Amino acid sequence: MKPDVYFSRIKKGQDRSDCFKSLLEKISTPLRDFKKGSFVGIKITIGEKQNKGHIKPEFVKILCDKLKKQGAKPFVFDTNVIYKGERQNAVDHLNLAYGKGFTIDKLGCPFIVADGVFGTDSKNIKVNYSHIKELRVPSFVGVLDDLIVLSHITGHLMSGYAGSVKNAGMGMASRAGKQAQHSSLKPAINSEHCTMCGCCIEICPVSAISEVKGKAFINSKICVGCGECISACKFDAVNINWHEDVNIFLERMAEYADGILSRIKRKVFINFAFDITEECDCLAGDDPKIIEDMGIFASRDILAVDKACFDILTKGKDVFSRGKKAKPYLHQFKYAEKIGLGKLDYNLIEV
Repeated sequence: MKPDVYFSRIKKGQDRSDCFKSLLEKISTPLRDFKKGSFVGIKITIGEKQNKGHIKPEFVKILCDKLKKQGAKPFVFDTNVIYKGERQNAVDHLNLAYGKGFTIDKLGCPFIVADGVFGTDSKNIKVNYSHIKELRVPSFVGVLDDLIVLSHITGHLMSGYAGSVKNAGMGMASRAGKQAQHSSLKPAINSEHCTMCGCCIEICPVSAISEVKGKAFINSKICVGCGECISACKFDAVNINWHEDVNIFLERMAEYADGILSRIKRKVFINFAFDITEECDCLAGDDPKIIEDMGIFASRDILAVDKACFDILTKGKDVFSRGKKAKPYLHQFKYAEKIGLGKLDYNLIEV
């Protein structure tokens, strides 16, 4: 059976909030799955400080107000990142979020950083995919029953296209989980940044790190590549190898998304196709749009909502290809369906 994908097309002169309200009214049946007393996690990415295109707090508040009327207990969350920026730890991350208006009075619910101050508040879950054998995720994964993923559609430096699969797979992993998706190669110490604080030595589960000449040193023969040292380091002293086969990177991301979502009972995915830039919200500032605003999509099926959004956006021209023949996002679509993440065939219902 084909999953339903709902599409609220933005009309000329229409306020975006009205566009969102129309969609929420249409998907009221899926939203009613979130019962009284239920803790509903709302996954979002606020982007870095310079980013202008991220989903704004007023949209989240509309959703929160609707959930609270049903008696649910919504909360908004994100996780820390591994690249250098203001979201490497929860203190800077929350300060950035508050500065962008993601405060309890403007959201109608709390905003939290799910993997803790330094990204180490996570757990490991055994899985059996081709690439990923263990998930490293916030501790509520496997406990939380209800989830809504709000994603801002953008281009992406590696994958070309980014939507709900990236927001769930990469965005709901702990810092060590993000490292596992980005590279199978083991990390190394940047001695110029190392202060020899000892945090990485203490946290390493296999004692692969020691002090050598006043700096931390990773013994690659012992290291298992878990990425815990990346989470522990506060000084950007652990080098990450970003160079990886793009298809393998996208397969890992799909595996993470499937592993996480399979442990959550009730899920809704909502994609915002506004202010779509060539780069994702981690890199884009006030970059120009690469396509006109289209509207908002929603489904219970994460793959169907990403594919429907992609199909509508690329009618006539594939704006995510960057002029290249290689289109890695198409590979991810097929691989994601193969492992059971979702379906590529769908019923489009226009609001």
